[in-house]
Amino acid sequence: MKQLEVQIMGQSYLLGCPAGGESRLLEAVERVDTAMCKIRDGGKVRARDRIAVLAALNLAFDLGERDTAPVSTASASKPLTGSSSGGSDNGDAAMLSTLLDRLDRALREDGQLI
Repeated sequence: MKQLEVQIMGQSYLLGCPAGGESRLLEAVERVDTAMCKIRDGGKVRARDRIAVLAALNLAFDLGERDTAPVSTASASKPLTGSSSGGSDNGDAAMLSTLLDRLDRALREDGQLI
């Protein structure tokens, strides 16, 4: 198994990669890095572990949508960003707040994600 050093949100990681899977792994790293940086740059969420969880949820949600029905542009859901712009996003902000509270409780109990 080959090892690749990658950077996600400015932090280096050494990842194991099966032979021939380098390009797929690098594409995955790029998606994760982009998702995490977008959440971080969005505003309110600063903790790396929270950003990672939100990015993972967004990516998993996107994969689930792709596997089920096609999504029209009019009904496409917005990913969680950790910030609220008010107005019709109040429900999203409440959902995000609840999710962050649950994450806080889980991390206090466990002390770490892995």
